[in-house]
Amino acid sequence: MFRPLIFYIGLRYTRAKRRTQFISFITLTSVLGIALGVTALITVLSVMNGFEAELRERILGMTAHSTITGYNGQLEDWRTLADRTEKMPHVQAVAPFIHGQVMVNADRQVSGTLLQGIMPDYEAKVSEVASHMKYGSLTDLQPGEFGIVLGVELANYLGVMRGDKVTIITPQVTATPAGILPRLKRFTVVGVFQVGMFEYDRNMAMIHIDDAAKLFRIEPAVTGLRLKLDDLFDAPQITQGLANTLGDDYRVSDWTKAHNNFFRAVQTEKRAMFIILLLIVAVAAFNIVSTLVMVVTDKRGDIAILKTQGLSNASVMGIFIVLGCIIGSIGTLLGTVFGVLLALNVESIVPFIENLFGVHFMAADVYYISEVPSKLVWSDVYWIAFTAFVLSLLATIYPAWQASRINPAEVLRYE
Repeated sequence: MFRPLIFYIGLRYTRAKRRTQFISFITLTSVLGIALGVTALITVLSVMNGFEAELRERILGMTAHSTITGYNGQLEDWRTLADRTEKMPHVQAVAPFIHGQVMVNADRQVSGTLLQGIMPDYEAKVSEVASHMKYGSLTDLQPGEFGIVLGVELANYLGVMRGDKVTIITPQVTATPAGILPRLKRFTVVGVFQVGMFEYDRNMAMIHIDDAAKLFRIEPAVTGLRLKLDDLFDAPQITQGLANTLGDDYRVSDWTKAHNNFFRAVQTEKRAMFIILLLIVAVAAFNIVSTLVMVVTDKRGDIAILKTQGLSNASVMGIFIVLGCIIGSIGTLLGTVFGVLLALNVESIVPFIENLFGVHFMAADVYYISEVPSKLVWSDVYWIAFTAFVLSLLATIYPAWQASRINPAEVLRYE
């Protein structure tokens, strides 16, 4: 079977003889170093992709794609505006809302909360909270009955469950003969939701919009309208079109303005992590330099004999470039395989380790998400593998050049 001479010799140098076992060990560590670096890079980027996707899904599951509010903080004739907006291009659903900051009291526990007044039938069309009810249903919120739905962490903090009473304390005050008193209203817990994001589960409560209008004394107005669009990633352009159509009487904003800095920070962190982990791959790749330098030193006699038989300097360089590429390719291939396998199974591996050692890596009260998600993006895998191979190739140039400069006469004089 015909094999090119350069490739054949380079491949043969990867197989150690008894006197070169140490060189083979160094070669093995170079391969494992590249493999571990590539594995870590693929796994970490997949986890960060998973975090970004999970955060976007959970945030947008509770946040409107676009919001219309009045400049005075209220919308008076909101039904007409809702009918008009729902007929516009790219708008799939519209839901009115009223929100405000309140204090929630149960026995001796008090917590600041964002209270949101909703219409259950409309709200189910623009958010996913209806599908994340742990107890009860949004439809249990009936006008005039003063029912309330709490986030699961808020309910746990207050120590209440379905059927218990809580007291809502609003910032507005009431003047009485006894003096200025805060506005209080008793509500009955009719449901508990759990979206899996601590910020919402701990700091949000919902009541019927009619009850909210009475509580905040803004009836028959609402705070604004929440819109669901057909393409959330095109929200800025769609929102700008809505603003141009509605005119200057309304303030129209989209989710990118509300959470732009957060997602930009996630992207910046992802790029920084990529660079940091790429340096690990680079260090492992440049271990090939020391490996090839030792191989060149060990094979000086062989190189001299090959050159006396007519092998050119370029061919000698080619031999050691092939050797380095083989080391880099094996390490990159192993790292890619293990990285992909680990990224695809990290959601199962992490809970197993947590149960095994009795630890919890992602505390819900510290992190936005209490599980470790993973999303494998194949374009990232291709770029990582390509970059690792290129770094391995660059690491071979200097040792190969040194090998090509060996003078056969000087070497063979002492053989």
